[in-house]
Amino acid sequence: MRNKLTDELAICGMNAALAAAEYHPEKINRLFLREDRLKSFLNICRQLAERKRPYKICNDEELEKICKSVHHQGIVAMIEEPQIAPMSMEDLELWANSGKTGIVLHSIGNDHNLGAIARAAAFFDVHFIVLNEGDSEERLTTSAYRIAEGGFEHLEIRKVSDTAAFLKDASRRLLTIGTDTRARQRIGDLGTIVKDRQSGSRPKAKTRPGIALVLGNEETGLPKKVKDQCSCILRIPGTGNIESLNVTQAAALFLHAIFEL
Repeated sequence: MRNKLTDELAICGMNAALAAAEYHPEKINRLFLREDRLKSFLNICRQLAERKRPYKICNDEELEKICKSVHHQGIVAMIEEPQIAPMSMEDLELWANSGKTGIVLHSIGNDHNLGAIARAAAFFDVHFIVLNEGDSEERLTTSAYRIAEGGFEHLEIRKVSDTAAFLKDASRRLLTIGTDTRARQRIGDLGTIVKDRQSGSRPKAKTRPGIALVLGNEETGLPKKVKDQCSCILRIPGTGNIESLNVTQAAALFLHAIFEL
C-alpha cells in the first residue's frame, strides 16, 4: 500500500520487516506493530526514537487499515517510496567483470511473481533484477515485499526502457540465458555452455562469466525480438503432462542450476 500524501510504501510481514530493520534501518520512517512483536523490533524502535521518528503499538484492525492488508503479521514498516534507478553501463560492467548473476524480467505478469522471484534470487545469491519500465505490473509494492520475505534487501533493482535493446548490449558482456518451452537446448546443458564461454574469452577468465537469466510472461513467453538478443535459449524438460511451470518455479530451477556452477 502506498501513502500518496507522504510518498511512503508499507512493508508488512515478519520476515520482510525484520530484513528491512536489519539491513536497511535507515529506510524506515515509521513503525506500527502489535505488542507481541515489540521484542523482535526493539533495536529499530530505539533507532527510530534516536532519529525522532515515531513507532506505535497497534491492534490488528489498526494495522490492517495502515497497510490495507490482512497479511500484516503484526508489523508494518513505512519506508520512502522506492525509486528504481535506470540500468547504467557502469552497473553492467560491474556485473560482468565480477561474475555476478542477475535476472531480466519482461512482462512477468504481476507483483506477486516479482516478489516470489526476488525471494528465490536472494536465496541463490543473485545481485541484480532488471525490470522493463513499461511493465506496469512489475512494481515494488507492499505485496511484492511481503512475498519476497526480505529478498529485496539483498538485491539491486534497475530498470530499462527496452528489454531487447538492453540485451543486445548485455550479451556482449554477459551470458544471457533466455527461456522457452520449445528450446532445443536444456537446462542441463548450462555447464557446457558456460565452459565454452570461458574457453573463448580473451584473456581467459579466472571466474565464470556474469550471467543474466531472462524470464518472460507465463502465457506468452519471451517475445522473439527479446529471444533473438540472448546468448542462448534453454528449456526445462518435463513429462509433457503439463505444458510448463509457472515463471516463479522456472526461475528457482534455473537459479539453482546457475548457483551450482
